[in-house]
Amino acid sequence: MKIAAVVLAAGEATRFGAPKQRLLLPRVLERLVRAPIDEIVVVEGAYELELPSDTVSQGIPVRLVECPHWMQGPGASLRCGLEALADDVDAAVVVLADGPDLSPDAVERVLGIWAESGGIVAASYEGERGHPLVIGRAEWTAVPDEGLRELPVRLGPCDDLGSPGDIDTPTDLREN
Repeated sequence: MKIAAVVLAAGEATRFGAPKQRLLLPRVLERLVRAPIDEIVVVEGAYELELPSDTVSQGIPVRLVECPHWMQGPGASLRCGLEALADDVDAAVVVLADGPDLSPDAVERVLGIWAESGGIVAASYEGERGHPLVIGRAEWTAVPDEGLRELPVRLGPCDDLGSPGDIDTPTDLREN
């Protein structure tokens, strides 16, 4: 089974006031490479990004994919990332570039739940749906512009692993 990760990093970061993806992407990738994945695709849009050095990716292939339709919503960015994946990828782990505390164990947990019966699986924290998510190839064609938020998912409790965080403002970053 081949698993890829899609990191959504295409937004404008208007509440942050600067391209927060450039600051946070290395931390997200450092955590993601410790998860059971075979490749990583980073979706850029509003800002041109640069990938960190190979030392960060530790040999896992990491590619940048430009999404010209990023302003249509997170679903458009996700579709760009999914379209860039090879035909032999069975599922994609979806993470956000502004979640610097991503747990590699949370990725492994939601992948395990997904492996049992497919579909879409999301990590949950205190009963609330969060990231990472896993989406099987069969569901890739049904991603709406709003993203996966409105689609039914199975939840994988990850309270014991800690939330990946959600950096929206400079204050959020200082508190992290």
